[in-house]
Amino acid sequence: LKLLVALAAAALTVALDDGASAKPKPVRPKPAPSVESAKPAAPPPRQFFVTKGVQPLTPEVEQTLRPKDSFKECDTCPEMVVVPKGSFTMGTPITEVDRYKGEDPLHRVTFLRPFAVGRFTISFDEWDACLADGGCDGNKGDDKFGRGRMPAQGITFDAAKSYLAWLSRKVGRTYRLPSESEREYFTRADTTTAFWFGKTISQQDASYAAGTPYANGPRGVDSKGPAVVDSYAPNPFGLYQVHGNVMEWTEDCFNKRYTEDTPTDGAPWLEGDCTKHMVRGGLWNWSADKSRSGYRDDNYFGSGNSFRVVRTLNVQP
Repeated sequence: LKLLVALAAAALTVALDDGASAKPKPVRPKPAPSVESAKPAAPPPRQFFVTKGVQPLTPEVEQTLRPKDSFKECDTCPEMVVVPKGSFTMGTPITEVDRYKGEDPLHRVTFLRPFAVGRFTISFDEWDACLADGGCDGNKGDDKFGRGRMPAQGITFDAAKSYLAWLSRKVGRTYRLPSESEREYFTRADTTTAFWFGKTISQQDASYAAGTPYANGPRGVDSKGPAVVDSYAPNPFGLYQVHGNVMEWTEDCFNKRYTEDTPTDGAPWLEGDCTKHMVRGGLWNWSADKSRSGYRDDNYFGSGNSFRVVRTLNVQP
């Protein structure tokens, strides 16, 4: 009997323990959303396009421009995209494949104000408008690749400057060539790899001599010629074909490598050998190493020379 009583008591204790362990655990309240996650989405980019005649941006509109907003100030003017102010490291690290000594040393460049950049390389449509108006003097040929939305090619440095002078007069605003640091800044678009899309490149990314692979990337087929200016995907700033296709002039004089005199505020470097000027971007029949964000060359001139315009903005820092 004592044994039966002891067994019954033990069973009751186990049942009580199981009941206690079966009680629901308290629910921990979810944390309130952070201020970061509660921020509203950025407003979409705006367009200010003139479809007929000439109509410069008003000072009031210009003051309200935000990064990625775009505008055209005449029907034949290039489409411009607002690039944000910011800082970046110019040049290339020693670990980058096929880098050149002229890309030394790394240095920080800061842009205190946003500026506007042509969404595309200047096309023959835009170049021909200047020719028709008597504002440009330069190559009238198309190197057998076609005109229209093809990039204007065979453009000398002086011919590019004549277009910019004509456009500035026409619109009444300052259009110019980019500085070399501006060109690298808007090419990288807040990236640090050899190309804005990564460490390597394929023929789906740009027009270049893809038969020679770069940095263990895929081997493709060499381009047979340049592509229309809106080919391939735009970079994070909204700019097309910053790698490959055609070489683009910058305002900077030739300097073999960066020095302590290299501007760090985004201004052009107007010291050195000013009979030559730096070009950027690569070329449709050049290997990929010459299309990298940090690649720089001097005074190259041939059928593949072109340019992209920059517009100074009257905005607050």
